[in-house]
Amino acid sequence: MEAKANAFLGEEPVGRLMRKYAIPCIISLLVGALYNIVDQIFIANAAYLGSYGNAANTVVFPLTVIALAIAVMVGDGCCAFVSLSLGKGKPQDAGRSMGNSILLTVFSGLVLCAVYLLFSSQIIAMFGGIVNEETYRHSKEYFFWISLGIPFYMFGQAMNPVIRADGSPGFAMASTLAGAIVNIVLDPIFIFVFRWGMMGAAVATVVGQIVTAVLAVWYLLHTKTVKLGKEDFKLKGETVRQTLVLGICSFRSQISLVAAMAAINNMIRQYGALDAVFGQEQYAQIPMAVVGIVMKFFQIVISIVVGMAAGCIPIVGYNMGAGASRRVKELFTRLLIAETSVGILALVIVEFFPVGLISIFGAANESVYYTDFAVRAFRIYLCMVVFACVNKAAFIFLQAMGKAVASTMLSMVREIVFGVGFALILPPIYRLDGVLYSMPVSDLLTFVISVIVIVLTYGQLNRMDEKQQDTVHFS
Repeated sequence: MEAKANAFLGEEPVGRLMRKYAIPCIISLLVGALYNIVDQIFIANAAYLGSYGNAANTVVFPLTVIALAIAVMVGDGCCAFVSLSLGKGKPQDAGRSMGNSILLTVFSGLVLCAVYLLFSSQIIAMFGGIVNEETYRHSKEYFFWISLGIPFYMFGQAMNPVIRADGSPGFAMASTLAGAIVNIVLDPIFIFVFRWGMMGAAVATVVGQIVTAVLAVWYLLHTKTVKLGKEDFKLKGETVRQTLVLGICSFRSQISLVAAMAAINNMIRQYGALDAVFGQEQYAQIPMAVVGIVMKFFQIVISIVVGMAAGCIPIVGYNMGAGASRRVKELFTRLLIAETSVGILALVIVEFFPVGLISIFGAANESVYYTDFAVRAFRIYLCMVVFACVNKAAFIFLQAMGKAVASTMLSMVREIVFGVGFALILPPIYRLDGVLYSMPVSDLLTFVISVIVIVLTYGQLNRMDEKQQDTVHFS
């Protein structure tokens, strides 16, 4: 019955399937990215916050990624466990995983919130927030309120894939979208009307996260496929272990970004202080604010890229299982072309229209040093964005083909070995420019590995196709 229900994955045109599966995934990721980006846009355009507020946002951003890493480990692991259990006809195991995941998410959210509140000063310093006194003050204020919302944020993010696994991807997307819309509506009210500053931006974000979390709770009380009982909320070691093992790849992917961002933020603080302009107290926050803006634009691009690739996972998995190597190869080719096209469009924007991008983030309220450095940062930091897009496509496609270990290792090489490595190696030689060049150098070297992976993947698919043809001919 299940094979017949999914037969269209092996029959419908590949292009149509890509659009059907990728578009909802892209929208979900873009909506998730909107929270921090919207905050930064409104903060930047508030003259009384400006680049100090932007720098503070950049400092706190990786700390929200830590919370996201834990949430997606539990949520994605539960999603996989639930899907496997339902496929095996064991709904009781699915319910147990879902109940245990809810408990894990609530507990880990409260613990992380407590850690953030107790050690806020040390954590902010660790992520470069002591670049100057004003940035530190804004970072403390923003981080305090964001920390209070961590349990709600983690719950909403963790339950999103769980809701999808229960057969309601539309509700999962709508709940995230609802929270983002609330944030967009409240940000200008709290920042410009009430003039609550960083507190206003954070409170708007937290209220949006609460909305998403409440909707998730409502859904869990009205699940479609998995019916939760009291027994499901008793922690069982084996269930927890299997759930977390299935989600560990998602955790590693997110947490590796935190390490890279921590290294970059600290190098910006250290070598910005040695710059003739940014070594001055009133301009010290500019490099960190600008790099944060560049990262946000890159986050939008990567959300599209990852959404396209992740949307193809069920199509790849079905056709690999069915031995339809030609369809898998066609899908891979189309995906690489699409990802390259997105990368080229992004490259054109950052190279030819950086001033337009900067203006979105309040450049009119800043000094000429801000604009000059922002133009340079966009053009250097993202000059290899095409390669970055292809790299992501290759890594995710490997995962879809069942090569999760290889995919994870390559991702770790990009983010930890290259991302952290060059962020630490280049600045002592090239000072602040070394921070900017660390990104393109990492993407270029990773692309060399990706080309090898792509060639080997095509080779494997060709061998599978030849073997299948021989079998058909022999029969």
